[in-house]
Amino acid sequence: MDYFIVAITTVAGLYFHWWLYVRIRRWMERDLALSMAAGDPAMQRYMLERLAEAKASGVRRGQLDEWLHQAACEYLQRRS
Repeated sequence: MDYFIVAITTVAGLYFHWWLYVRIRRWMERDLALSMAAGDPAMQRYMLERLAEAKASGVRRGQLDEWLHQAACEYLQRRS
């Protein structure tokens, strides 16, 4: 019975840490996209759409910064 309790507690702890890691990573990606919007509500919506597109396209985390930066530049050029 003791092993069962330890196993359940370990699995629950590992799941919680995985869940927390995923949430923090999502928050960081969202904050990255919103930081490039510079407080403009229309650009914030656009950047969140591009973030969703990047996730759907399978853009890796290491390339996400450059990908979002390019999207922000395209938005600013289109507005000008």
